[in-house]
Amino acid sequence: MRRIFLTASVIWLADFLTKQWAIASLEQSPQDLIGSWLQLTLVKNSGAAFGLAGGLTILFTIFSCAVATAVIYFARIITARGWQLTAGLLLGGVLGNLSDRVFRAPSYLSGHVIDWIQIPYWPVFNLADCAIVSAAAVAFILSVRNIPPVTPVR
Repeated sequence: MRRIFLTASVIWLADFLTKQWAIASLEQSPQDLIGSWLQLTLVKNSGAAFGLAGGLTILFTIFSCAVATAVIYFARIITARGWQLTAGLLLGGVLGNLSDRVFRAPSYLSGHVIDWIQIPYWPVFNLADCAIVSAAAVAFILSVRNIPPVTPVR
């Protein structure tokens, strides 16, 4: 269980610090990091992934709360290391974006998520988004390999 919360804490903190940096550094103009392949661009996203459903921020806030609650509830029974990593990545990513939705402008529980990483032909994203997508990828691999979240007792 500690592995889940440690992973989530590291993800949340890295996401928070990089978003603070992006707000301070990228407000005036985007920066090319590796030509047009990787740019740093500040975007305040009111919607879900890829900027979809901009007017439904409160629903995403409620859904994020439900996901975080479920991960925390099941954390005590997940014993497989891969699934602990998955749960930690998911929890950290959800809490990173949930923190923005709860505490950032324009209002409490309806805040915009700070996105700042841009690659060609893809919407701007952040570290929390990376963690959530990584959690999905690891969960897929674990599922294909038929690795259960709870190690059977022998």
